[in-house]
Amino acid sequence: MKIMLLTASSALAYMILPTSSWAQTPEISVEAMRVTRTHVGQTTTGTPGIPIENVSMAYGVSTAGLDLSSQSGKQELRERVQHAAMAACKELGRQFPDATPSDADCAKIATNKAMAQIEKLEATASKK
Repeated sequence: MKIMLLTASSALAYMILPTSSWAQTPEISVEAMRVTRTHVGQTTTGTPGIPIENVSMAYGVSTAGLDLSSQSGKQELRERVQHAAMAACKELGRQFPDATPSDADCAKIATNKAMAQIEKLEATASKK
């Protein structure tokens, strides 16, 4: 069985920043994944074509303008990640309507996977 990954990156910037500042701003990668079963084409022997099973989309979430040592900064980053996760899952759902899990479950999984990155940035910020 073959696996195909569909990826797209989009920076969700909440502020307009000069290019040099953007390169120095940490970013969280939020990856949404859905499962779909589709057959593409057919072989010459008449057997089904290549099954496509996993599709994913990753969005980058900027930490620009956030003070991650404050409670409000931490909360805003979590909200940005949740928003990016839902946006990615909805886009996958639009492109692959028969994919599972649901948008809400997909977003919850994607947000949970991004938590390790969030916690690492928050820990670094609290040491400063």
